[in-house]
Amino acid sequence: MRRRLATVSAAALLCLAGTAGLAEASPTSLYAPSAMVFTVTQGDDAATGTVLRAVVLSCAYTAEGTHPDPRAACDALNGTGGEFDRLLAAPNPGRVCPRHYDPVTVTADGVWHGERVSWKHTFSNGCVMSATLNDNALYAF
Repeated sequence: MRRRLATVSAAALLCLAGTAGLAEASPTSLYAPSAMVFTVTQGDDAATGTVLRAVVLSCAYTAEGTHPDPRAACDALNGTGGEFDRLLAAPNPGRVCPRHYDPVTVTADGVWHGERVSWKHTFSNGCVMSATLNDNALYAF
């Protein structure tokens, strides 16, 4: 009887040890991480220009961050399908901008649906940026 009890106890310990290892390996969330920093920088190089505005946005399960309208920004981000150049696809054709060069660079850095993202685009001036992004909620901060 003691041998049987020892065998059952050993088997139970092995099962518990196995499930403990599995529990540690499971993800902590059902949603892939999505947290990014968005900036608007004066200049044609985001690394050396003057940051005018910056926000943090997380779209994992709930929309949150320092963005003034995180839900609308997350919806706009979802609309790109992870291809940030799609933000540039619907410029406002009725907007007239001056032709002077005063560059503005926008950036998006972080993790989107578990994938590392680093995107930037430089506009010739703030008016062209506004017309090209066409009041997109993502950069409305």
